[in-house]
Amino acid sequence: MKKIVLILICFTIISCKKDVQKSEKLYPERASLDKGKQLFKENNCAACHQNNQKIIGPSLEQVATVYKKQNASLKNFLKAQSEPIIDPAQYETMKINLELTKVMSDDELESLETYILSFSK
Repeated sequence: MKKIVLILICFTIISCKKDVQKSEKLYPERASLDKGKQLFKENNCAACHQNNQKIIGPSLEQVATVYKKQNASLKNFLKAQSEPIIDPAQYETMKINLELTKVMSDDELESLETYILSFSK
């Protein structure tokens, strides 16, 4: 009887682990969101961009709302492959910081984009 219970416990643990792994593959957004938050912090983006207030650059809420509303690619902007759509007058200031994002991988940029877009209203 003890062996059967032990086998059932082991089987349950293994099954749960597989479900978590499947979930991570089916829903990569969570990992992407966390990675984007980490990149935002590591690259000191908060020095210019706050969650809900304009400092030097627009707030994350404003960026997310405008980019979603216009169905624009934040990733392309961060790669310096598209024009700014929020406060183009500030573009020269931001251009220096784009040197950091232009060298990021597509996965990193997608994570950063996911994080920023999570602030839309």
